[in-house]
Amino acid sequence: MSMEFEGGSGFGRGGSAQYYVSDYVLGKTLGKSSFGKVKVAEHKWTGLKVAIKILKRPKILAMDMEEEVKTLRLFMHPHIIRLYEAFESPTDIFLVMEYWESRSLSDYIVEKGRLLEEEARRIFQQIVSGVECCHRNMVVLSDLKPENLLLDSKCNVKIADLGVSNMMRDGHFLKTSSGSPNFAAPEVISGESNAGPEADVWSCGVILYLLLCGSLPFYDENIPNLFKKIKAGIYPLPSHLSPGAKDLIPRMLFVDPMKRLTIPEIRQHPWFQAHLPRYLAVPPPDTIPQAERIDEDILAEVVRMGFDRNGVCDSLRNSYQNKVSC
Repeated sequence: MSMEFEGGSGFGRGGSAQYYVSDYVLGKTLGKSSFGKVKVAEHKWTGLKVAIKILKRPKILAMDMEEEVKTLRLFMHPHIIRLYEAFESPTDIFLVMEYWESRSLSDYIVEKGRLLEEEARRIFQQIVSGVECCHRNMVVLSDLKPENLLLDSKCNVKIADLGVSNMMRDGHFLKTSSGSPNFAAPEVISGESNAGPEADVWSCGVILYLLLCGSLPFYDENIPNLFKKIKAGIYPLPSHLSPGAKDLIPRMLFVDPMKRLTIPEIRQHPWFQAHLPRYLAVPPPDTIPQAERIDEDILAEVVRMGFDRNGVCDSLRNSYQNKVSC
């Protein structure tokens, strides 16, 4: 992995006893996991509030995430948490991400139970749009679940925690043991090689069922029994579901991944298309070509201010948060 520090080589402490890393002043810890912790921070040049995921370097290096991080850093989608930049110290890897004051979709469902169809559809449309953006840029999520879907005060979705996602490579299949069993596709829990996007569609189907029913389609406290239910693909379809939902859910929860709906096919389904917001009606563009377009007039103006042209282009194309790009 060749991610480098910009403007620092590790943790430091400023004159006012503020801890910082690179161009960020660190604040309180937001959460912890076996891989590390997440802290709130502030960008010292712009005052932008961010979340910094601090990961233990030895555990992450083995995951070969460099290309994935480069791609995720270019994502700009209204329903995906942005990864601004990534850098490393001898002991840690830092992922600087968009800060989102919110609660998880999981907490929201626990509080409200099953949602009305219109609200469930609106949330689902946002989730599918974000997943589609990932797939179009050759990234599969692998761990799509309500805990990783954040809601703001208006119940708009942000897909978070892309750290266990995987790059899709032509001619290669992905194996993953990550994810939550209740949301994992049959081919994933069977340990089979799989191309990835189909497993995300299955997880989307489980989430849609949960939104509309307030319960999981596949549940058992005994994990072997849970796996049997998932592999069999047998679950109840409550009578309160609309005909459109009753048609869509089984086509997403098809055991054979090759017969499962694709994201573009979900988009064309009549149930999904109903009341689809205009900004979600068109599939998102491929992120990398979009990020490579730079306004030449603005670039020339920045260069006249004394900045190096190549340095400016590199910062913009790699989404670095520094004096040049901000």
